[in-house]
Amino acid sequence: MNKIATSKIPFIHLRTHSEFSVVDGIIRIDDLIKKTAKFNQPAIALTDLSNIFGLIKFYKSARSAGIKPIAGCDVWISNDANRYKPFRLLILVKNYDGYLNLCELLTRSFLENQFKGRPEICKQWLEKKSGLIILSGGREGDIGHALTSGNNSLALQLAYEWKDMFPDEYYIELQRPGFLSDESYVQSALNLSTKADLPVVATHPIQFINKDEFQAHEARACIANSITLNDENRVRKFTEEQYFLNSQEMIQRFSDIPIALENTVEIAKRCNLTLKLGKCNLPNFPVPNKIPLDDYFISLSKNGLEKRLKFLFPDKSERLRKRDEYYNRLFKECETIIQMGFSGYFLIVQDFINWGKNNNVPVGPGRGSGAGSLVAYSMGITDIDPIRYNLIFERFLNPERISMPDFDIDFCQENRERVIDYVKKKYGREAVSQIVTYGTLGAKAVIRDIGRVLGLPYTLCDSLSKLIPLIQLIHGHYLVH
Repeated sequence: MNKIATSKIPFIHLRTHSEFSVVDGIIRIDDLIKKTAKFNQPAIALTDLSNIFGLIKFYKSARSAGIKPIAGCDVWISNDANRYKPFRLLILVKNYDGYLNLCELLTRSFLENQFKGRPEICKQWLEKKSGLIILSGGREGDIGHALTSGNNSLALQLAYEWKDMFPDEYYIELQRPGFLSDESYVQSALNLSTKADLPVVATHPIQFINKDEFQAHEARACIANSITLNDENRVRKFTEEQYFLNSQEMIQRFSDIPIALENTVEIAKRCNLTLKLGKCNLPNFPVPNKIPLDDYFISLSKNGLEKRLKFLFPDKSERLRKRDEYYNRLFKECETIIQMGFSGYFLIVQDFINWGKNNNVPVGPGRGSGAGSLVAYSMGITDIDPIRYNLIFERFLNPERISMPDFDIDFCQENRERVIDYVKKKYGREAVSQIVTYGTLGAKAVIRDIGRVLGLPYTLCDSLSKLIPLIQLIHGHYLVH
């Protein structure tokens, strides 16, 4: 869904933190989409803190529900005057070019500009970045900080700087999430927008779906920050009003500033990101002597198989008897791999695995369905003869069910970084990334963590957690211990 069909929709949420915000969100993506559909809102933005880890899940879920997904991110902006007090900024993606620019900004923040574990974007990085719409960040943006501290001249100077950097794409963000200083900020921001001739937009910082989830969210935030709920020095960063408001509730809150509501719809109309999912983008394998990629792939497979056959069957007569069986299987696999467009993938994988083996990096013999490939065995990716053990290639690659092949590879823990560095140097650092994995809180861990933030004795929480049975799923059956 790329367009919003009507301008009569009164409001669209542009600021949402899901559970992927890690430190301060508890919203599950599916619940967010269900609530959006329930309120008959045609679009919704996902703007997690400092990351877009949930974007693909959000994008697919929203589109399947007939809702327009708006990609964005709530980012930290470095404060050169005081690194301990960074600013915030909301970045929304207009198109694919903007998506790539946002990815670049976030990558740089993690690699080049972390402070106390917090990835920050430098303001100058945003210059000449197209495809983006920028929201000021409310009270936590640089303009918001200036306004709340009474420095109106600085706020005006910053507004002109942002206006020059993002003409027609920068908005002053207005919020009324339930803090005592909301009205003071909103009025100051309105006066500033008039002086600087900048549009305003109303946002509501959503941290949880329903109002009664406020305490659960507070506990989640305390767990992330290793503090307790009854800590007298704890900074109250959130209010119980930061749940998913329907359109009528937002209209009531901003009935005096209707243009701020209308601009949410205008922004949503301008954000039209289309992602091409399911397509593999692999780096180019450097084929020697300009040989066609597929020809080189077949040649390497055949040469490798000859070496394997000599090892498997030292007796020449036995090797001749087995030759046709192995080559028929090899050519069948090669045909399938080339047809599916994965010859480059096999060449890349064999390249770094064989480099590891030749440079004293212990490598496992192969696990999972990849061990069923004779091509992989011939190239040295695996060390298991699939024909001897009756392993089926189609479990790994099947032309009737096209999916990216995935070799389970075990490298020595102490030397694996050497292999990663080799891959980075050969194919380019920009073509290599490591995958993040999320840990979830299990029932036992939750009991202990909640007890801690509530200030309960550890012995009590530990004894309660031990009452929870350990449930394992083995071969489709639940086993309770």
